[in-house]
Amino acid sequence: MAALYLLIPVSLILGAIALGLFLYAGKKGQFDDIEGPKYRMLDDDEDDK
Repeated sequence: MAALYLLIPVSLILGAIALGLFLYAGKKGQFDDIEGPKYRMLDDDEDDK
């Protein structure tokens, strides 16, 4: 039972850290365009000639 008093706060802290990192990445634009890069590599670059 004593282990629960340690494990529950630790899991809540780790969850809060994970949520904070997710929100930080969202504000920095990490998830803005998830479709673009896979199509960008297929475009023909006419300017390279």
